[in-house]
Amino acid sequence: MNENAGTVRVRVPASTANLGPGFDTLGMSLSLYIWIEMRRSERTIVHFEGDGFEEIPADKRNLIYKVAQLVFETAGVEVPELEIGMRSDIPLTRGLGSSASAIIAGLVAANALIGYPLSNDRLFDLATGLEKHPDNVGASLFGGIVAAAWDGNHADYIRIEPPKNLQVLALIPDFELETSKARAVLPQQLSLQDAVYNISRSSLLTAALVSGRLDLLSSAMQDRLHQPYRAALVPGMERILAEAPERGALGAALSGAGPTLLALVDREGGRHAELESFMQDVMRENGIEARTLWLEPDLDGAVGETNAEPELLSERIKGEISS
Repeated sequence: MNENAGTVRVRVPASTANLGPGFDTLGMSLSLYIWIEMRRSERTIVHFEGDGFEEIPADKRNLIYKVAQLVFETAGVEVPELEIGMRSDIPLTRGLGSSASAIIAGLVAANALIGYPLSNDRLFDLATGLEKHPDNVGASLFGGIVAAAWDGNHADYIRIEPPKNLQVLALIPDFELETSKARAVLPQQLSLQDAVYNISRSSLLTAALVSGRLDLLSSAMQDRLHQPYRAALVPGMERILAEAPERGALGAALSGAGPTLLALVDREGGRHAELESFMQDVMRENGIEARTLWLEPDLDGAVGETNAEPELLSERIKGEISS
């Protein structure tokens, strides 16, 4: 085991979960990223580069530090003090897996720092245990599309290579939506009819993605389990999900717990501007500012290097707080 890895740098993609009917089971990685650097230190120091970190703990309460310690504990080693640098393009509490990507980044970086004693499958179990569902963390760790199941101790998964022509339009409203609030509106029971509806669509969606049947996505992404109940939390969502396929989308869904909305698009479809304008117009009609991003499915998942030249750990980075 190499205990002198020096500085470890990890890049981890954002993710979208559910894809409509695949509640807590389907996830896809997206080309937005968090970067983490980590190395041993005489005292714990966390550096932030960029905006949006004002309310994130910059000491040993930091999520990255905590998940790193979970890796060390699992591997039976002690690394009590760390210097951590982080930068992220992933908006917080918008349904794009910001916490999941941070968890994966911390786990992968810590594992690399002590010589990779834990397999990716073991890291996946640790991450799922923290998140309580495997969709976001699976996509961020493995890249592509992940179908997964969690039994409370172990997560089984299959990685699906995204269809080559698949592109993603993300509509990101200018407000945050806590996952706990989005889950609180969900019913405790479903009718047998609605359960069968979702099982059939989720199965069809998975098969369509595996086989590249983009023409089936609009039908396969229909949902009765969570989106109808969350629609009131995202004004304009119901109309966008219903009409986006008429404006050039292959299918549309609430991204994770929201409020981001996603449209899956054939990159050769030719109606990108029409779809983007439609989604923005619906938000404006509801008094909500929103930005759009054209994204790709990330194919690599979490990638890292050891003995990297430090970039994010500079003392010039604002936000340094020592514990």
